Amino acid sequence: MAWRANSSGDPIKVSLTGYGEVDNLMLEAFRKSERLIALDLSPQFQATVDEIDRDFPEGGAPFLFDHHQSTFERYSNRPWIVVDMNRCGAAVYWDWLMDGNADDETLERIEPMRGMVSVANDRDLWINENPDGRLWQAMVTLCGEWGALARLITNPSASFTEPELAVVTKFIESQEKRFNRAREHLVRSPVRGLGESGELAFLGDGYLEFGDTSDFCGSILDRPEGGAAPLIAAISYRKPGGNWAVSLRSRGGLAGHVVSLLKDGRKIRGGGHGDAAALYFPSHYNEESIRESIAAALAAKSESSSGMGVTLGDLLKGTMQ
Repeated sequence: MAWRANSSGDPIKVSLTGYGEVDNLMLEAFRKSERLIALDLSPQFQATVDEIDRDFPEGGAPFLFDHHQSTFERYSNRPWIVVDMNRCGAAVYWDWLMDGNADDETLERIEPMRGMVSVANDRDLWINENPDGRLWQAMVTLCGEWGALARLITNPSASFTEPELAVVTKFIESQEKRFNRAREHLVRSPVRGLGESGELAFLGDGYLEFGDTSDFCGSILDRPEGGAAPLIAAISYRKPGGNWAVSLRSRGGLAGHVVSLLKDGRKIRGGGHGDAAALYFPSHYNEESIRESIAAALAAKSESSSGMGVTLGDLLKGTMQ
């Protein structure tokens, strides 16, 4: 959608990037006086923010459109950023353009993206009202990010062609088989202080593929089979270098609380949203210690809510002993 909004004839450089590179890309664009649009990302270093604050022209149009809570808390008062936690990054930019910030030609170029922005918003906020959200997740998984982008540039419609629909439907059928196998290996652990249904559901590496996480976690959080839903789901992946990536999904903001308690900016990193977040553990951790760390963070959250004054350090110490 951003590509279409700005495709008026000038060459466009597209970078699909993450938090490790976004600062460098932003600073490079600013130092070259290039026009910049950044979606669904924010700078991570204070030096980047200071340079943007210093060089951003008075009265200039915002260039960063995001929906993360951490971005809102840190940067929402900046004139160069628009943040709305109730919409996905694409919808934040769409709404800003529609609110008198785009000419008629730009509005005409982005109008074909209306349906796709709606799907993305449903998907990213896990509203789960549009069944095409899961089909599009399959599309991105099968094609990769660049393949999906190329498809939307050539065909911006959210509606699938007959061949596309056949392929993504077949993928979801195979995905359900993986889900059934993964449920058999799901470890459900009660967490102290979270009540009878206060369980952590943890799945180890090797049972799911890239693109499965949100749908699998949604199935056990929203459509549990044979019992109450857990309060939080954690899926671990062993990365090629040996480090661990752990995807967290919840309802009520628990995933974000766990990340904020465990990440230390050095050994354990993390980020994301209240109900869709991730942690990154070094290679010397194993899955049991990861699961116990998450359980300790949940217990610490429960204890702090009840005013007991127990710290995460206390709980982790007890876990290690």
